[in-house]
Amino acid sequence: MLDKLAGIEQHFEELNQQLMEVGSDYARAAGLGKERSDLEPLVVKIRTYRQALQQLDEARTLQAAEEDQELRLLAESEIAELEPKIEQVEQVIKSMLLPKDRRDERSVIMEIRAGTGGDEAALFGAELYRMYSRYTEKQGWKIDVMSSNEIGIGGFKEIIFMIKGKGAYSRLKYETGVHRVQRVPITESQGRVHTSTATVAVLAEVDEVEIQIAEGDLRIDVYKSAGAGGQNVQKNSTAVRMTHLPTGIVVQCQDERSQLQNRLRAMSILRARLYEIEEEKRRSEIEETRRSQVGTADRAEKIRTYNYPQSRVTDHRINLTSYNLPSILEGNIDTFIDELATRDEAERLAAAGV
Repeated sequence: MLDKLAGIEQHFEELNQQLMEVGSDYARAAGLGKERSDLEPLVVKIRTYRQALQQLDEARTLQAAEEDQELRLLAESEIAELEPKIEQVEQVIKSMLLPKDRRDERSVIMEIRAGTGGDEAALFGAELYRMYSRYTEKQGWKIDVMSSNEIGIGGFKEIIFMIKGKGAYSRLKYETGVHRVQRVPITESQGRVHTSTATVAVLAEVDEVEIQIAEGDLRIDVYKSAGAGGQNVQKNSTAVRMTHLPTGIVVQCQDERSQLQNRLRAMSILRARLYEIEEEKRRSEIEETRRSQVGTADRAEKIRTYNYPQSRVTDHRINLTSYNLPSILEGNIDTFIDELATRDEAERLAAAGV
């Protein structure tokens, strides 16, 4: 590991030298400057680590060679202080050496769809949307509804929205999957607890240059926008249904007043979905399309359960439970996200053998 760290330090010094010699080539200077800036936090940690190792070596030498009892005790005290510090810095460095997900800093497109449970599933989808809206506010990000299919009693069969903010994907990517709710539905007269589900998909925002879609691969249909209950709310055909012929992916947008705006939103969603498929193939984690990301919405498939009678929320991936359901629904989900991120990092460290 020390040889690898020495190589990183050497490269950092080479970047410094190249920046001094770059002259008026501003484009190259910008590239070198960004690379140096990205590397600097790691180099600072490496130098802290190296200095601590040197101090530990000196303290151990003093402890072994010194005859004066007081100085030996002083050396032992220094060793006891340095060893956990070195271990901590070493773990930080290992984490910083892990390959970064290039999507982590991006904004996201989130899709919530009602699963098993009819109207109750749609109402739960609306609860999830409100939860993510509140989380977005707490993070200082912005939310923008791109498309929605609302039922008459306030739920969503489907809602697609963008969350704009640096690092949104790094936090929200762990929300992908089937969310299960257990509660007495407002539409249930018998007072029985029902189980319903909604699926959440989290897609990183994608630039046009990253995913290019040929015009011949698209079929675009336009129609009149419909509100809750199916009634037409526009006299003109402004809603857009976009079908990607090679994959069969269909995107519909109708919330904007102009056909052009709905086209742009539909294209943005389609681009993000296609990019996600390519990323999944590249990582070789799954071989199915985006739908496998959220499963079939069957009651047995779940990443998290929201149990209203017990005020309990359990994340089944990490066996973590909170008994403060109202707080979770107010967007206080960092407890789950932090633990999921820690587990993810530990698994990647183990896989990398560092």
